[in-house]
Amino acid sequence: MTKSPITSPLSDSDRKSTGAVLQTTLVDLIDLSLIAKQAHWNVVGPHFRSAHLQLDELVSTARQYTDEVAERANAIGVSPNGKARTVVESSGLPDYPDNWQSVEATVAAIVATLGAVIARVRKGIDETDKSDLVTQDLLIALAAELEKQHWMWQAQTA
Repeated sequence: MTKSPITSPLSDSDRKSTGAVLQTTLVDLIDLSLIAKQAHWNVVGPHFRSAHLQLDELVSTARQYTDEVAERANAIGVSPNGKARTVVESSGLPDYPDNWQSVEATVAAIVATLGAVIARVRKGIDETDKSDLVTQDLLIALAAELEKQHWMWQAQTA
């Protein structure tokens, strides 16, 4: 089915541009949850337990907002695509290393990953300024939560 069964409150051009932002955000959040879970399974060393638990908090945040972003796309008549192939082909996040990683390496990688997600979400905030303020509001809330997580991860290196 190519035509949306959902009528959109937005004009066609606003729906298209907002849908693109939501799709980008969706794949980045799915990738963030997978990266954080990979890190969760493979972090080792001093302060393992606190990093291990903090990674699960990040996974929960990413998954919560993944659902909110996908549901917002549906609400404006855009079908979200969170398939593995789509995530692999379009995520803007840095690759996470294989195998066990020290807490220090894990923290550095998560800080970099969160920085990349935040930059892309903030770009989406700018792009939705004229097309859809409801989506922009969702992205602002997401940015606030990601920036809080970013701060908490960076604080471990101070």
